[in-house]
Amino acid sequence: MDCRGVLREAESQFHKQNFGTAEEFYTRFILHCTEEGSKNKCCAKDLANAYNNRGQIKYLRVDFYEAMDDYTLAIQTKEDFEVPYYNRGLIHYRLGFFDQALEDFRKTLTLNPDFKDARLSLEQTLIDKNEKASRGY
Repeated sequence: MDCRGVLREAESQFHKQNFGTAEEFYTRFILHCTEEGSKNKCCAKDLANAYNNRGQIKYLRVDFYEAMDDYTLAIQTKEDFEVPYYNRGLIHYRLGFFDQALEDFRKTLTLNPDFKDARLSLEQTLIDKNEKASRGY
């Protein structure tokens, strides 16, 4: 199976919610794209999407730190891709890292001002951060 076929299969398995299989295919695609000395460079959009989706699978498994690593790799691959900023922000929020969450949500909204969930998450993070501070935490 060629590189594009591996990505298509990863996406197909992801949409069917066969997350274990999807993760294996995303990992194969990522390794193919990032192999040192490889002439098989993939487009940044596809590679960033593969990292982001693999991060989603890890997030669903509650492997938050591994998911954040994949979201960060997606961002490093394609800095103007707003979705991994948002996804990483959600994890920062859940872990109580409100300043980092705010940074990620703000970056998401800079890239896509119409991203409603990011706006709501930003507002909720500000509320929770202020509530935490008012309690002296």
